[in-house]
Amino acid sequence: MCTVTNSYGAFPDRSICEAAKVEYPKTEAELVSVVAAATRAGQKMRVVTRYSHSIPKLVCTDGKDGILISTKFLNNVVRADREAKTLTVESGVTLRQLIGEAAKLELALPYAPYWWGLTVGGIMGTGAHGSSLWGKGSVVHDYVTEIRIVSPGSVSDGYVKVRVLSESMNPEAFQAAKVSLGVLGVISQVTFVLQPMFKRSLTYVMRKDSDFGDQAVTFGENHEFADFIWLPSQGRVVYRMDDRVPFNTSGDGLFEFFPFRPQLSTALAVNRLVGLIFTGYPVIGSQDRMMSSGSCLDSIQDGLITACPWDPRINGEFFHQTTLSVPLTHVKDFINDIKALVKIEPKSLCVLEGSNGILMRYVTSSPAFLGKEKKALDFDLTYYRSKDDPLTPRLYEDYVEEIEQMALLKYEALPHWGKNRNIAFDGVIRKYKNANAFLKVKERLDPLGLFSTEWTDQILGLKGNVTIVKQGCALEGLCICSEDSHCAPNKGYMCRPGKVYREARVCTRVSA
Repeated sequence: MCTVTNSYGAFPDRSICEAAKVEYPKTEAELVSVVAAATRAGQKMRVVTRYSHSIPKLVCTDGKDGILISTKFLNNVVRADREAKTLTVESGVTLRQLIGEAAKLELALPYAPYWWGLTVGGIMGTGAHGSSLWGKGSVVHDYVTEIRIVSPGSVSDGYVKVRVLSESMNPEAFQAAKVSLGVLGVISQVTFVLQPMFKRSLTYVMRKDSDFGDQAVTFGENHEFADFIWLPSQGRVVYRMDDRVPFNTSGDGLFEFFPFRPQLSTALAVNRLVGLIFTGYPVIGSQDRMMSSGSCLDSIQDGLITACPWDPRINGEFFHQTTLSVPLTHVKDFINDIKALVKIEPKSLCVLEGSNGILMRYVTSSPAFLGKEKKALDFDLTYYRSKDDPLTPRLYEDYVEEIEQMALLKYEALPHWGKNRNIAFDGVIRKYKNANAFLKVKERLDPLGLFSTEWTDQILGLKGNVTIVKQGCALEGLCICSEDSHCAPNKGYMCRPGKVYREARVCTRVSA
C-alpha cells in the first residue's frame, strides 16, 4: 500500500490518498505495458510527477486499489531540431530542464510559469502559465505542436492505445489534451515550438495604487512580460516593467524569485519580509536566466538546514492558495471592490502581504477546451492556514473569503486547475464553452473512466459536488457558509453577509 500527497504535505480537505502500488516506467514501451496491464485488470490509474505541486487532489486514485504511474524517469529529450525550432521531450522533463535544453540550441520558450519545478506533463495537465498578453499569450500549452498520449484500449488494441495528436491531424483531441486534468491517459511526449534566444530588460517600480484599476487593464499591452505585486493594505503596487531586447544587448542578469530560493528553515519558522533596496535597474539577461527559478530544489543535503519555504518536513509555511483569472473587462471593478474592503479595515489584508502580496499575471484566451476563455488578469492570493487544526479560524478571514467569492460569483473568474480550495471548482465546468467537446474526447479516449476519479468527475460536472458540508467547512474553503456551524461559533466566528459584496457569505468574527 502506498500513500501519495503533494509537495505541501496536505490536500484541501486534508484527506489521505492511497494506492495499491506505484509504477516507474523508464521508456514509452514500459509505460504502454503498465497502462495495458491496468486496463486489462480494470484498475484505476492516475499520473504523479516528480515534485507534485498541484494543490487539489489531482494525483489521487479512488479507493486503495488503483495504481499510480510516476513520470519521474520519463525525463529525456526525444528530438531537437534547431532549424525547425522544435524540441520534443518526455512528459517527466521539468520546466528547468526544458529551458536548459532549449538554450543549448540557442532557442527559448517565450513564456512559462515562474516556478521551474513543474514537469511538462504537470503543465499540460493544469494549464500552467506565465504573464503576457502578447503573441499567443502566456500559457505554455499554446506553444505545443504535438502530443503523444497513452490511453486505455480495447481487447483488439491489446488494452492500450498510443495516439499522436496535433492540430492538423485530430484537432478536437489535441485541444482537449492541451489541458487534460490527467483524465485522457498518460502524456508520453510533447513537442514545443520555440523562438530564437532573446534577452529581457527588467525594472521593478513601486507606486501608489490610487490609479491601479485603470493601470492594470492597460499595462500589459505596453510591456510584454508585465506583472504586478499588489500590497493592498499599504496602498502600493510593484510594477514589473519587463520587455524583450536584442540578444546582443549587454547584460547577463539572473532573475530568482525570492520565495523560490533555498532559505534557512529557522528563518522560515518565523516568516519575515526583508526590505533591501536595490538600485541596479534595469536587469538585462537572456530568457533562460530570466523566466523561471526554483533553486530551493537544489538545497544541498544538509539535514534540512535549508529548504523550500513550504517543505512539509520543516516548521515552514503552510498556506491556502486562491488563484483566479478575472476577465480584463471586470478587473477595474474588482480592484476597486478590494480597495473598498481595505478602506473598511486597513489591516484586513496584511495576511496577504506576509506572503509577498497579491501576484497578478496576464493571460489570454486559448483554443484549448479547458484553457482560459478570455483575456484576463490572474490574481494569486497566498495566505495562512493552520497546520494542526482545520477548525482554527483566521484573523480577518472574512475579507479574503469575500474577495474569493466576489471573483468567482460576481466577476466570473476562472480558477487555476492546479491551485485553489474546493469552492473555487463548484460548478466551474459551466464556465467553459467547450466543456461538452472535452467530455466527448474523454469518452472516446477512456470510455471506462479508468483515469477518472471522484474528484475529476466532480469538477467536470459528471457526478457529485466538490463542496463538503460539515461543521467548520467554510474555514478551509470546503463550502460557502450558510449557517454559523460552518464557521467557528465557539470562537466567535459566525456566518455573515459580505461587507462590499453583500451576496457573499463569510465567516466573520462577531464581538460578544
